[in-house]
Amino acid sequence: MHTAVQLIELGAILLGLGLLGAVSTRFSISPIPFYLLAGLAFGSGGILPLGASEDFVSIGAEVGVILLLFTLGLEYTADELVGTLRTSAPIGLLDLVLNAAPGVAVALMLGWGPVAAVAMGGVTYVTSSGITAKVIGDLGWLGNRETPAVLSVLVFEDLAMAAYLPILTALLAGAGLIGGATALGIAAITIAVILYVALRHGNMVERFVASPSEEVLLLKVLGLTLLVAGIAQQLQVSAAVGAFLVGIALSGPLAHTAQKILSPLRDLFAAVFFVFFGLHTDPGDLPPVLGIAAVLAFLGLATKLATGWMAARRAGVALTGRLRAGAALTPRGEFNIVIAGLAVSAGTSAQIGPLAAAYVLILAIAGPLVARTAEPLAHAIRARRDPRPRPQSDPDDEPHGTPAPDDAPGGSAPGATTGSTTGTGGSTNGAAGTKDTTDGADNADSTGSTDNADSNGSAGHLTERP
Repeated sequence: MHTAVQLIELGAILLGLGLLGAVSTRFSISPIPFYLLAGLAFGSGGILPLGASEDFVSIGAEVGVILLLFTLGLEYTADELVGTLRTSAPIGLLDLVLNAAPGVAVALMLGWGPVAAVAMGGVTYVTSSGITAKVIGDLGWLGNRETPAVLSVLVFEDLAMAAYLPILTALLAGAGLIGGATALGIAAITIAVILYVALRHGNMVERFVASPSEEVLLLKVLGLTLLVAGIAQQLQVSAAVGAFLVGIALSGPLAHTAQKILSPLRDLFAAVFFVFFGLHTDPGDLPPVLGIAAVLAFLGLATKLATGWMAARRAGVALTGRLRAGAALTPRGEFNIVIAGLAVSAGTSAQIGPLAAAYVLILAIAGPLVARTAEPLAHAIRARRDPRPRPQSDPDDEPHGTPAPDDAPGGSAPGATTGSTTGTGGSTNGAAGTKDTTDGADNADSTGSTDNADSNGSAGHLTERP
């Protein structure tokens, strides 16, 4: 009888998620807010609590996080990560300071303590790469000049998480400063080893997991990912980081095939993860933190807009592209919930979970909406500066390396690799061609003069795998 109830609950959960996903697809928005709301509705304090399937949902949520990070790692090679880390460090550090500061400040002002402050800094810091990838793809921004700058910020955030999560895990476990330093050292050694294997001996890893049978490849890749994730968690490095590094170690056609066969599993278990987080958040706890969440969300919008603006400005992109870059970085989602889940599990503060849920709900909904207003806002600003009739296209849509007047008709970049987005943890499989710039590009915004950026290769250029 108990098994029958479990099957009924699981079937109802998955069917409900499918219907919610259909609604989100219909309105071109992320399904994450809907999944969180579903968890709130059927969790503790909800309208119809589900208890029989809790164990399966709990394990499924862990697998969801692991697969989200693994498939994200598949998007990058070790060479790309090393190159991006070198060239995008200034903007990445600015992003870290601007966006972690509000969370840290709020936690300290509320008296939650330094460990909770570290957790809240992570919650407000990192952008949802899944939602951002979907927004960029849905709005047709993949070939735009600012897209490589956006992707560079996302890659830097992923690398920052590889260092941040082990420290947070150690602090939440009460290991203190020495324990945190030890965990960071272990993480650094682990990252260095895996990057070395990926750079020097990637062919060995590929030969180990490769198979002409997709069924065998699925079992090998999934088994290796879960095994490494479990070992990493046992070493207090974080299962998510372990999975991410396994993804980095795979490259070429093998990575493309692994992405294809694991994407349905990732989407399934990622949806279960967001529901699981909602299940463990009491809706009655949300109203007291909505005010704080709204303030944090407003600050989060402003700081991410500033980050994207500076990243695109550094790439020689004009006004419209800067606004698009900032808007693309505003959504929060999977990583933010992962961090809050770790903090809640450790018992740091009962309010972190509801606050993070409200914060993510607001920005996961507002982010895509803000992105849609970026171009109209840019045109309105230009019209205010210069009321003369001008074409509505933008120089940021010009082919890379083609100097164009501020509002000259444009098109997508030749040779730009058009990527794709997939599901809840969607990720960008390709990026536009990139360019380095001259400092004079900023004058295009106010004077209508030519865009002075030179096409010359880029920091953080992500190439599409075969």
